[in-house]
Amino acid sequence: MDKPIIEVKNLGKKYDITHQRGGYVALRDVLSNVIKHPLQFAGSKARQIIGKENREEFWALKNVNFEIKRGEVVGVIGHNGAGKSTFLKILSQITPPTTGEIKIRGTIGSLLEVGTGFHPELTGRENIIMNGAILGMTKKEIEKKFNDIVEFSGIEKFLDTPVKYYSSGMYVRLAFSVAAHLEPEILLIDEVLAVGDAEFQKKCLGKMSEVTKKEGRTILFVSHNMSAVQQLCKKCILLEKGQIKEYGETNEIIKKYIYNDNSDSDLTRKQRAGSGEIKLQSIGLVTDDLAPKKNLNFEDALNFLIGFNANEPVKDVTISIAIYSISGDLVANIHSFNELKNKTLQGEGKIIVSLGKINLLPGNYKINISVHSNGTSLSLADHIVDAFSFNVVSETIFPQWVKNSILLKAEWKILS
Repeated sequence: MDKPIIEVKNLGKKYDITHQRGGYVALRDVLSNVIKHPLQFAGSKARQIIGKENREEFWALKNVNFEIKRGEVVGVIGHNGAGKSTFLKILSQITPPTTGEIKIRGTIGSLLEVGTGFHPELTGRENIIMNGAILGMTKKEIEKKFNDIVEFSGIEKFLDTPVKYYSSGMYVRLAFSVAAHLEPEILLIDEVLAVGDAEFQKKCLGKMSEVTKKEGRTILFVSHNMSAVQQLCKKCILLEKGQIKEYGETNEIIKKYIYNDNSDSDLTRKQRAGSGEIKLQSIGLVTDDLAPKKNLNFEDALNFLIGFNANEPVKDVTISIAIYSISGDLVANIHSFNELKNKTLQGEGKIIVSLGKINLLPGNYKINISVHSNGTSLSLADHIVDAFSFNVVSETIFPQWVKNSILLKAEWKILS
């Protein structure tokens, strides 16, 4: 019986986080504090030196155990901060683990971050040769693959330009092409493919499918694109807070990933971006009478109730909601446009968003939501990815191919 190509036991990665009190402090304030409180200052410096000043242990990964067989394609999913990138960096031997044991029985090719493994001063041509040498290939083997790599990447025109001048998209094109064609036995791919355009992403997924089916290579694929994970991976690992929460058949793991968030309408704990002058507090489904709903029935009116908090008066607010299917495909965009223009929001409040009967077909959906102030898309106040998820249910049985989309109703007539 063949041994697993990747075997991980009790893997853990710990970081020591130092918290600094206060914000910017001027030199004159430091000198003043030293003069006024010399003993307190000396004690603080002593604690810093011995490592006891506001330090916290953070386990990015803890007690991770799994095995991957040769030729398997395994997806890795989870929210931002779940430990996915750390997980791949340890497997790539870029970052050492704190605890545990890793056994890798094969050569590894990694595509983790834009520019990883490339020397910025070398040209695209020189980096292809260097990467091939790192993977243990002979000059003859590299030359045999060279033209295929260049053709797939589509950067022939810039082949003799130092890669430090490449755009992020060009970096990814060349990096993926090198990783896919130089035949490592294990290919580790992070979300970096999202940098490329839609056409190149499709091309990459096709290539990954080809190398696994025809050449039997093993792939670990980290992505937030559930459609790509479903298309490529038969098995999937769900990471949560640095631990493996689920590991199994891809469709089942993705459903659990989506359902886990379904009842959580509290947005205060979500990761977000923006200035913070308005903060989204909650979002949930409600009836026309504002009663909370857990699921949406097909042909029900779709209403979102959004809670917010604005510490100061904010004018000309616009709110955008993007609805995605479980596969990560965009289903609908909702935008307030001028509906909230010339309105001022202050303190805590709620906004009802009523869409009527838009006929979302049965399935699982998730939303991203953002708020802009001053009537401009440049003034981002709050933005939350995977803010909320919900299910649409129906007693009617629809064909599989029409799920996770909107059913448009029309008038049908036969003209004789």
